[in-house]
Amino acid sequence: MINKVVGDPAAAMAGIHAGASIMISGFGNAGIPGTLVRALGAMNLTGLTLIMNAIRRIDECDPSLFDNRRVDHVITTAFRGPDAAPASYERQWKRGEMTLDILPQGTFAERIRAGGAGIPAFYTPTATGTSLVEGREQRDFNGRTCVLEEALTADFALLRAQKADRYGNLYFRGTQANFGSAMATAAQTTIVEVDEISETGLRPEEVHLPGIYVQRVLRAPRRH
Repeated sequence: MINKVVGDPAAAMAGIHAGASIMISGFGNAGIPGTLVRALGAMNLTGLTLIMNAIRRIDECDPSLFDNRRVDHVITTAFRGPDAAPASYERQWKRGEMTLDILPQGTFAERIRAGGAGIPAFYTPTATGTSLVEGREQRDFNGRTCVLEEALTADFALLRAQKADRYGNLYFRGTQANFGSAMATAAQTTIVEVDEISETGLRPEEVHLPGIYVQRVLRAPRRH
């Protein structure tokens, strides 16, 4: 009998290793898998590549990932830290201790979607003429310059959803969905924390992401 529900964060995060690439869902404070991020910080892994919309929100969730220099590379759309003082990840980047790719948000989303769809690369006009595309392959299509963007995939994806069933089917609440569905398709192993586990199974109209893309589910009610 299929049952993807695990009992604790350690079981959920089993197999994540040093040097892993990890996608983390979230837009603002919506859909951030806080329990899983804190569990990742507690694993003391190094050499991680993190792929997420806003680095600041993950740092607020568990500063140890950057304070203890566990991350070697970040792919993100928003890098700015608090206004009061430079965050530890900003200082590490300036010292060359961490590398960084900043992407336009639409490009970020499409690179992940392409990774899940098996599309190796695509051309887009977004960011052409800016420093973000310096040194990159560019071509003209119908008189418009476009830059080549490669698909993004990862070893693991950490997501948050409102509800799941034992098969791993997911229901997202509103903007909680953000990049989660695309990340699940682009990762080899998808781990999800949820507020609720449905004992009777989700109704078909509730399934926003089929369980075929999910390997583990952890019940972890959101902290308020």
